[in-house]
Amino acid sequence: MSTPSRAARSGTVVWTERFLDYTWTPEHPMQPARLKFTMALARSLGLLEGVELLEPATAERPDLLRVHTPDYLDAVEHAVQPIGSPVAPPFGLGSTDNPVFPHMHEAASAIVGGTLAAAREIAHGRTRRAVSIGGGMHHARADSAAGFCIYNDAAVAISWLLDHGFDRIAYIDVDVHHGDGVQRTFYGDPRVLTISVHQHPATLWPNTGWPEETGIGAAEGTSVNLALLPGSRDAQWLRGFHAVVPGVVAAFGPQIVVSQCGVDTHREDPLADLELTVDGQRAAFLAMRELADRYAEGRWLAVGGGGYGLIRVVPRAWTHLLALALDRTIAPSTPIPQSWIDGIRIAAPQVDLPRTMGDGGDVAYRPWDGPGGAGEIGDAQLDRARRAVDMAVLATRRATFGLLGLDPEDPRD
Repeated sequence: MSTPSRAARSGTVVWTERFLDYTWTPEHPMQPARLKFTMALARSLGLLEGVELLEPATAERPDLLRVHTPDYLDAVEHAVQPIGSPVAPPFGLGSTDNPVFPHMHEAASAIVGGTLAAAREIAHGRTRRAVSIGGGMHHARADSAAGFCIYNDAAVAISWLLDHGFDRIAYIDVDVHHGDGVQRTFYGDPRVLTISVHQHPATLWPNTGWPEETGIGAAEGTSVNLALLPGSRDAQWLRGFHAVVPGVVAAFGPQIVVSQCGVDTHREDPLADLELTVDGQRAAFLAMRELADRYAEGRWLAVGGGGYGLIRVVPRAWTHLLALALDRTIAPSTPIPQSWIDGIRIAAPQVDLPRTMGDGGDVAYRPWDGPGGAGEIGDAQLDRARRAVDMAVLATRRATFGLLGLDPEDPRD
């Protein structure tokens, strides 16, 4: 691990057109066009002017073997789509979620290579922050694909960091789905703190991420899960995040923060039921960057993840992520350039395009002051949502805070 030098870049964007080869089927909800549209929006805003994009190498077999089994790598390299629509094919390859596509191994390896490149830039002190929006495949397991994820790029990068000078790594996952693959990889490793803020597992796949999942052995307390009920909006989500995440990060004392920045928490996302706006997602990214600045000397590795509002949501949200990594903040009220709108109209003429970089969301929230502290406002639906978030926060704090030397009942912790 190297300390960032004064000559180090404040932020690095990892990008290659090879990320667009991660293509399932025409009907699949995860489409690489979302990455293409994001980079186009960033460029149209002038965000990338003077920024030299980092072209990553493709991850090699030894890199992938950090977290995946040899048999699984062989299966991916030689995969053939089974006949029909098998529910549970061998190694998870060929299901509706994870259909086999040409050159799948190479495309997935490029994704891992991007996240590894970001990790190496930070570890060698060449940059403080690095972002690869192609990454974030947090569901992939040691021996199987899952949830649109073939290789677990975040887990591979964390494993590499552990071998290159880091022994306290905080992984924060704000995807709407539980970050199960990363948690599973490091569930017994006290050097890695995994935090996931997600939709409640009783209501959404992969049906894991309960507060009681806290780690095993010496790592007990280093898996932290905050499960929010469907319908949670910006104010509730941010109240929950700030009631849990800063406290456990401070107690852990990381040397680097790794963020999975899935944006399927948006109210328009077709696959889930949280109700954040782009403004709320931007506030989440900013909060994670601030945690890295406060506790990890600014070392922040951010990757993409889920997000299936391919045109209206993902490009705006991840452009904000790029801007925050580069210290080139974009206000949510910023108009979207006409050049981007004109280009998208050609590709998707039926889509009602947003006009600004935000949704007009209200990101004000009541800081955690104990259950019920947010008070009743007379709106039955919002009052129920606030009570539900407070109960979720209490469950997580009571499951994990004591294991980290914190007081779950003390709002100051």
